Amino acid sequence: MNHLDPLLKPRSIAVVGASQRETRAGYIVMNNLLHGDFKGAVMPVTPKYDSVAGVLSYKNILSLPIVPDLAILCTNATRNVGIFEELAEKGIASVIVLSSDMHQNSDNGETFDSRCLAIAKKHNIRVLGPNSLGIIVPWLNLNASFSPVTALPGKIAFVSQSAAVCTTILDWANDKEIGFSAFISIGNGSDIEFSELLDYLSTDSHTEAILLYVDSISDARRFISAARAASRNRRILVLKGGRTAKGRAAAMAHTGGADTLDIIYDSAIRRSGMLRVKNLHELFAAVETLTHSVPLRGERLAIVTNGGGPAIMAVDTLFDRGGKLAELSEQTRDKLSNVLPSSWSHSNPIDIVGDAGEQRYIDTINILLDGDEADAILIMHSPSAVAHSARTAERIIEAIKKHPRHKRFNILTNWSGELTARPARKLFTEAGFPTYRTPESSVVAFMHLVEYRRNQRQLMETPTTAEKVHIEDLADAKNWIERQLLDKDTVSLDTHQNSQFFKHFNLDVLPTWIASDPSEAVHIAETIGYPVAVKLRSPDIAHKSDVQGVMLNLRNSSEVANAAQAILDRSQLSFPTAHIHGLLIQGMAKLAGGQELRVKVTTDETFGPIILLGQGGSEWDESIDAAAAFPPLNMTLARYLIIRAIKSGKIRLQKLPNPIDIEGLSELLVRISQMVVDCPEIHDLDIHPVLANGDKFTILDADIILKAYEGDPQERLAIRPYPVELEETIQLKDGTDVLLRPILPEDEPLHADFINRVSKEDLYKRFFSDVGEFNHEALANFTQIDFDREIAFVVVRKEQGVPAIIGVSRALINPENTDAEFAILIRSDLKGVGLGRILMTKVIDYCRAKQTKQMSGMTMPTNRGMLTLAQKLGFKLDISFEDGTADMVLPLFE
Repeated sequence: MNHLDPLLKPRSIAVVGASQRETRAGYIVMNNLLHGDFKGAVMPVTPKYDSVAGVLSYKNILSLPIVPDLAILCTNATRNVGIFEELAEKGIASVIVLSSDMHQNSDNGETFDSRCLAIAKKHNIRVLGPNSLGIIVPWLNLNASFSPVTALPGKIAFVSQSAAVCTTILDWANDKEIGFSAFISIGNGSDIEFSELLDYLSTDSHTEAILLYVDSISDARRFISAARAASRNRRILVLKGGRTAKGRAAAMAHTGGADTLDIIYDSAIRRSGMLRVKNLHELFAAVETLTHSVPLRGERLAIVTNGGGPAIMAVDTLFDRGGKLAELSEQTRDKLSNVLPSSWSHSNPIDIVGDAGEQRYIDTINILLDGDEADAILIMHSPSAVAHSARTAERIIEAIKKHPRHKRFNILTNWSGELTARPARKLFTEAGFPTYRTPESSVVAFMHLVEYRRNQRQLMETPTTAEKVHIEDLADAKNWIERQLLDKDTVSLDTHQNSQFFKHFNLDVLPTWIASDPSEAVHIAETIGYPVAVKLRSPDIAHKSDVQGVMLNLRNSSEVANAAQAILDRSQLSFPTAHIHGLLIQGMAKLAGGQELRVKVTTDETFGPIILLGQGGSEWDESIDAAAAFPPLNMTLARYLIIRAIKSGKIRLQKLPNPIDIEGLSELLVRISQMVVDCPEIHDLDIHPVLANGDKFTILDADIILKAYEGDPQERLAIRPYPVELEETIQLKDGTDVLLRPILPEDEPLHADFINRVSKEDLYKRFFSDVGEFNHEALANFTQIDFDREIAFVVVRKEQGVPAIIGVSRALINPENTDAEFAILIRSDLKGVGLGRILMTKVIDYCRAKQTKQMSGMTMPTNRGMLTLAQKLGFKLDISFEDGTADMVLPLFE
């Protein structure tokens, strides 16, 4: 049983604070439970009444005749501490807290929320809320909520931090006859939050898609990990509030979250494989689309319309959002010409002319359904005296459903207008076709499907390998950091001080000298040669531009002396208490043909280190001028960060003799990512600018803030990086040295070759079926893993100078860390050299180090080699010849 089953599949419920007063939450919750026809026991708890809504009530929780699975607290926060103590004594597993005032301080100075949570944690009580609206699970006839409306049954789960958004969505969905598999209001999410619910809903057979309304996230790593896992088998859309500074402030007041930049959330949503919608209007459109769509085969959209203007608006929206129009073949155009008037558009959009009747629509749609030039069809209709809106819709619905290939296409409809179009839209909704009021909203809804498909494909793309930093260089970099910090907690370093550090990561830094006064600045300039740049050096003036602290292209001693003195004078005048540590002198970089970029690393309170990329320049607002990505980056993720920065205008490509080399910039970003991953002391890093000249990148100015760090360096990262510490060289029985290491995304070609060299019989024993050939998606699932949730170890040896995978073991660990499901596969021509024991021992040691409770696996009774090895390693075997299965279990911790 899942640990959330008592909450989401309760067999009995206690309503604490049940009431006979219609305006009270205790009355509404009781009414919803009883009128929803919930089959389990409902027990009102109140000392005020003998019965509520005709149901016998109980004076307190301890007097209940049974232990309910779920308690719903409709009480004032001041009573909840005592109630939680009773819940613990009774042994109740789950509670929903509706109270919105739990943040207030109790008599001992602690908040009611913190006191209740302490009791809950001690007694393993799971809490939804506070400030929750409750839950609705339509397929269980369960409405355990404070909502004025209930939800219809459907296949979409909705999870929200905002109760008001919940009721808004419910009211709209009921009007559109759209249903839900679950409707969950998490409120402030003090205990149960998004990650656990995503884990639960992603394996729920009643749920096909998940919608989230998010104000803030408290545990970034758990959220991203759960979302990545869930998005592989469920479509997930996110509406994130707080896109602006004022919006973030409101969100912080609402849920108590941190002030995290919106671009960081945007990056987290994208990196997790989810899709973000901008507002409620888009969310409504997305719900409509998800309810009635099939997985996209491609991105080509065909548009059928009786009006040119609306079709033009649709095309504009499509191309604004990066969509594609289907191209009609000559054969298809000929077929259309046979059924359409000569004045039809002869291209896509297919304008069938304003006097189009029902049959003209049907003929056009059938031709498109017969062909393979489109993946989706948008059918548009403007009010017409010739074609009655509702009757045309009815005939089109009949024709599409009769066509044998209609399920291969996503069909979307846009019946514009209100009075005449509303009955037609209702017909489409009832028939299961998504329908929209405007051309723009219909295309936006289609692009949600496209963007989701693109996100998933990007995450599955096999990355190329970036050149790694040598172990010796990394050790030198760590030693350098140690020397800088010594007995300090925090230290700020400028370009001159940190240039050696960058060189350890093979990054070019423009040579820099320090001058204490204008005369020394002149002496340095004369030595290195003109032209030069003179820059202010002060730990207290964050932005040199505040005092015009950067002077460029100085060509003689007089210009250098004057510029240096002017910088010092302006600094003294504007910041009289600032410490001035002299001046930085640099030779001028060859700017001709180059473009200045800015790369920054900042540490967010919730998400940890973030890499920001944008255009160079002194005026730089992180929330507006940068694209963001999480370390660790590989070459593919770095390239998509660059592309996103360019497409969103954060980097404005210039027409230069040596344009920015995307591959080279990707390599730079990967190195900075590795720097951040391997050196946890880096709190902030600002390269402003880096000069991009073709494939050459030179750091002109860079500041680093180092902070002493203790603990696991990986814990601060939102995404767990590759665990390089698990690599080891081992020796097989035949004396061959091999590398045993975790799997990498770049291993996909090696993994494909490995599987091709495993016999069909061995593959059958591993997968319990004839698997055939593995496609890219399947191989990506094997190689692109989340190290927070699973592990795969490969043994790699050199064969004719080329690395080859010869064996793999893997373990998928459940979110509760109670079980790790393992599997192992050895190349068929290399059995008997000790690979099985090596791989199994490695994965057992890993799970034991993670304190996983047990390991489990399944094989066939005929797989004697696996069973013998498992028994030797301490596994308990349960063999069923009747079922053709053999279960293997290894307890790790009792």
